[in-house]
Amino acid sequence: MAGDYGRWSPVKRDFKAMLKNLSHEEILEVLSEGLCAYCEEVIEGRINSLNQRRLDEMALANVNIAESSAELLQGDSSDDVISPKRKLNVDAHTHSPRVEESTYSGSAKRFVSVLSKPVNNKQPTFDHSNFGQVGNADLSEDHKELFRFCQVGRRKDFAYYENIDGKKVNVLKGLELYTNVFNPDEQKEIVELVYKLQRMGRNRELRARTYSEPRKWMRGKGRVTIQFGCCYNYAVDKDGNPPGIVRDEVADPLPPLFKEMIKRMVRWHVLPPSCVPDSCIVNIYEEGDCIPPHIDHHDFVRPFCTVSFLAECKILFGTNLKIVNEGEFSGPFSLPLPLGSVLILNGNGADVAKHCVPGVPAKRISITFRKMDASKLPYRYTPAPELVGIERFVPPSPNTSRNRQHLKDGKSDKREHVAKSENKVFSNEDDFPPLGKSTPSKSKSRR
Repeated sequence: MAGDYGRWSPVKRDFKAMLKNLSHEEILEVLSEGLCAYCEEVIEGRINSLNQRRLDEMALANVNIAESSAELLQGDSSDDVISPKRKLNVDAHTHSPRVEESTYSGSAKRFVSVLSKPVNNKQPTFDHSNFGQVGNADLSEDHKELFRFCQVGRRKDFAYYENIDGKKVNVLKGLELYTNVFNPDEQKEIVELVYKLQRMGRNRELRARTYSEPRKWMRGKGRVTIQFGCCYNYAVDKDGNPPGIVRDEVADPLPPLFKEMIKRMVRWHVLPPSCVPDSCIVNIYEEGDCIPPHIDHHDFVRPFCTVSFLAECKILFGTNLKIVNEGEFSGPFSLPLPLGSVLILNGNGADVAKHCVPGVPAKRISITFRKMDASKLPYRYTPAPELVGIERFVPPSPNTSRNRQHLKDGKSDKREHVAKSENKVFSNEDDFPPLGKSTPSKSKSRR
């Protein structure tokens, strides 16, 4: 702490007892003034740890419901359900689900339901859209949502220190990775929509600045982009507009499914309610396409996020990322992005470290959601009312004995309600491959 170090004494003090004798306002006064940068960082870390522990305890108090639900949905499967008890390992490979038959009926509300199949890339793909009818009709909606909420993994302790102005700085501070936010069924629906949007763009059914498919004039160049909410320039355009949001251009609005994705991320504590995205850019990569080193423009506020589909890839971070060759880069920190995961960029991770995506190994789709700075909004922009006042999910009370009994009663007749559709998820028209065929080395079914 800042102050007179001459008053320091080797005698150990009982600070906890001292704090207990202070009022709430007095404690705030003690901890809010006269602290050095080190002490502020220590206190910030302890507060963050306490907040995280509080959230984990709320989820763990209900984890038995999630595990019981998993037993009901998976039967005798020996696969684990991802829960807050398991720490996220970002180096583990996530396999793309094999798609041979439809895993849901076309009339079901597949994405918006929290009752979808648990995220587990090793298990068979069954349709669980009838979850509410499998002998557990009295299970509350909160507990059904809890089942999926508890599967989301998270990691926030990324660290890589670089010398900046003579100081050691963690250039990754502010990065967060959330896995299993969107399960395989939901990924298929999102990818299917992206393919539809790409066809619409090719047929000139989207606004001119919404869809861009440049000619591939060299390796790594030519990825398709689809912008919603605003039009964004990467460089000065032919009309002289500088990089950033083009305020006098009108872009197509966010599709309804993308709004549901945003609501899911805010509700499940992935994005803060103070920074609800109102724009996005879809990137469609062919094998070898890349994104060069950059820092996102400050016409967009922080945090922002990227969701990954079709094929896993790595994203590099560092203040000095180097171009090695066409579509090839090197950097001090590499982070794999699992399918269905959400990467949050904030703080140093967004504004100190640059980031880039080297040439991808297979066809890939990413959707980057961002909130526009209020002073940079397009002149004719209209906010989406569906994205106002999103309530965050609060795990229900752990008093669940009645719900557990219904889970147990419904387990025996579970298989009678599992539907298997014979319809194909994707047709093989044009150049839109099924999900499971994007990465040949990972497309074989696991036995």
